[in-house]
Amino acid sequence: MRDEIRFVLNGRIQRVAGCAGDITLLQWLREQAHLRGTKEGCAEGDCGACTVTMARPNGDGRLDYRPVNACILFLGMIDGAAIRTVEGLADPDGNLHPVQTAMIKADASQCGFCTPGFIMSFYAAWQNGNGLAPDDIDNTLAGNLCRCTGYRPIVAAAATLDCARNSDIGNSDMAHDGAMLEALKNMPDSAADLCLGDPPCRFLAPVTRISFAEAYAENSEAIIVGGATDVGLWVTKQHRKLGCMIWTGGVAGFEQIDDDGDMLRINPAVTHQQLLQKIADDAPEIAELLRRFGALQVRSSGTVCGNIANASPIGDLPPVLIAIGSKIELSTGNKSRRFDLENFFLDYAKQDRRAGEFVSAVLMPRGPHPYLRCYKISKRFDQDISAVMLAANIRVRDGVIDHVRLAFGGMAGIPKRAGTAEARLVGKPLDVEHFRDAAAALPDDFTPLSDMRGSAEYRMLSAQNLLIKYGLELVSGKTMRLAGDGLTTGLEGWE
Repeated sequence: MRDEIRFVLNGRIQRVAGCAGDITLLQWLREQAHLRGTKEGCAEGDCGACTVTMARPNGDGRLDYRPVNACILFLGMIDGAAIRTVEGLADPDGNLHPVQTAMIKADASQCGFCTPGFIMSFYAAWQNGNGLAPDDIDNTLAGNLCRCTGYRPIVAAAATLDCARNSDIGNSDMAHDGAMLEALKNMPDSAADLCLGDPPCRFLAPVTRISFAEAYAENSEAIIVGGATDVGLWVTKQHRKLGCMIWTGGVAGFEQIDDDGDMLRINPAVTHQQLLQKIADDAPEIAELLRRFGALQVRSSGTVCGNIANASPIGDLPPVLIAIGSKIELSTGNKSRRFDLENFFLDYAKQDRRAGEFVSAVLMPRGPHPYLRCYKISKRFDQDISAVMLAANIRVRDGVIDHVRLAFGGMAGIPKRAGTAEARLVGKPLDVEHFRDAAAALPDDFTPLSDMRGSAEYRMLSAQNLLIKYGLELVSGKTMRLAGDGLTTGLEGWE
């Protein structure tokens, strides 16, 4: 087992040992590497001031660039990757990168505190060759906030970059990627398990499934870390001492989505962004929910299995996975068991997970899901926690509803189906009045709580209205929006 991490920083190989297991990348960059262009804003992955890029080779021998929040990324999680900060964009002669030049020409910065994060989000999009088009820019920048200025000049900079990316000005990045791949290839062998830090605070990064299971069996109190989009906040906001952590991201094969044509096997280190890209065509409803799930920085780090294991009662992903009949796989040692995902959640903060078991996969039925709809009620559109979440899915045969799944988040201590409301729909024709009747039955299924995101009354009324909205959408064939013709055509007489 090795005790140092190896990575490439701004084109140079780094070998780091002797640091605490819970040190974040941002701490190390600012305090050890003395690269202070990357800023700390919110320290929880919301503002994007700490954005850097992390690149790893993909199966095609090219580099995939991810914008990531350095403030909640543990240093051990960059092992074997290429990191680039704003200081590393200019070439050795001091010539600015096209992204930097575009921001300057558009006057797209005021105080400058958040500007490095915007630049690095643009840089990731530039390197990947997508995300700068007019229809994409809002998604690219959803995780970057600026409190000083409007976004018009920043968006204008993106427009010029979108044009420049397809011209000769982008050719120099091919040589840059080649040099980066060569540097990653020439790093010292990283095929051994990693242990960063000393007891009680250690960061373990096994490299095989067997060594991962053994490490967890030997450290039953350890915290399993996926993308650290939640666990990272335990350190930065709650100032907790975490003890032993075991990371899924270094295990060979854990980052893969296996597809047998009927089912997707989502392994422990698969990120939300990977899943979004995989299902964008077959399951657009789920893909759109994932786009709102968090900003690109969060989706690029946070893992699907980690989200399920976290078992938040207001998580957005469990309801939709339950609605389409997904299963969960739990493993310990060389043994595994599978069962319906909805049965994993027993009570608030309590799951059907035995000692030593970890979430080894989520098994998701392939699309299409023609009657699936996902509705999220939150205070803002992008990267916000839901007050109420509904994932609704039915099957219709010969004009009659013969199968129903209505899964809610935010209505109970766990993600939960509305059994009474479902029974009101089974065997009924596809008519909006039956959805109104099912909505009236929701108080028999749930007794929601009041908290900062909404009162119990607000949650119940929202849930009922969402179920009625679902019926209106299916019957009318239209999507109900706050604007456009979705509320004005074909709905006469349903007020």
